[in-house]
Amino acid sequence: MTDQTPHSRPPRRFNPAWLGVLPFALFVSMFLIAPTLNIVIGAFQTPDGSFTLANIQGLFTRSIMSSYWISIKISVASAAIGSLVGFLMATAVVLGGLPRGLRAPLMTFSGVASNFAGVPLAFAFLATLGPLGLVTGVLRTEFGINLRAYGFNILSFWGLTITYLFFQIPLMILIITPALDGLKREWREAASCLGATGAQYWRMVALPILFPTIIGTFALLFANAFGAVATAIALTGSSLNIAPIMLFAQIRGDVLGDPQLGYAMAFGMIVITAVANVTYIVLRIRSERWLK
Repeated sequence: MTDQTPHSRPPRRFNPAWLGVLPFALFVSMFLIAPTLNIVIGAFQTPDGSFTLANIQGLFTRSIMSSYWISIKISVASAAIGSLVGFLMATAVVLGGLPRGLRAPLMTFSGVASNFAGVPLAFAFLATLGPLGLVTGVLRTEFGINLRAYGFNILSFWGLTITYLFFQIPLMILIITPALDGLKREWREAASCLGATGAQYWRMVALPILFPTIIGTFALLFANAFGAVATAIALTGSSLNIAPIMLFAQIRGDVLGDPQLGYAMAFGMIVITAVANVTYIVLRIRSERWLK
């Protein structure tokens, strides 16, 4: 029997390609990881730096729980409507037989609109649907429709929800379109050969395959709306008691402000959005198994 000596492995060399992701790693560390750790630590500290659970207990007061509940309802409403409308629009363009020329403008607009938020978006909706907005004035003078008489107010629950839809619907279109492209033509042909109607194909084949992506995208849209701060503050100010506005009031240090309680509120928002994002990632991975 001959002795066999294991082959020595060549020394690993530094891959210069890692330098390409170094700016991204620094950016994430400085503007995501470090602030998040600071919030988490601050949520369990007193102003003098000692450990406490009083900040977390303060989250369960009536006013803070009410603000969280309103934020959750707005996020669910905007995510549900955005998912439905975005799915129908993407399906019409991808599978509905519409001209192919519509797809490129729709995707381009969706890419821009999904990132359009903050003060510009709030101003746009105030100028359009506000008390003196363009659409409000046209409906009142030309059609005799007074939106205020019907109870609509842009500085309200439904006003903020409609505003959020401007970036929720495009985000849904961007995410669901690749999933619709992943539906194989052979699946529809096989269903037709077995005598299935179009409705049966969608109910028994397409929708079960797309369901994880749809639910996962709904979770992502929920997190996207729940964490929106600038748009809500610029549009409603203090007229709507939602979590981001109440958090801003605690952090900025007014007479009644409590920065440590603000850290705790931010920590609660991080937990909620993290659960939604993890749900999206898990369901997205599951759906990709079928769509590859």
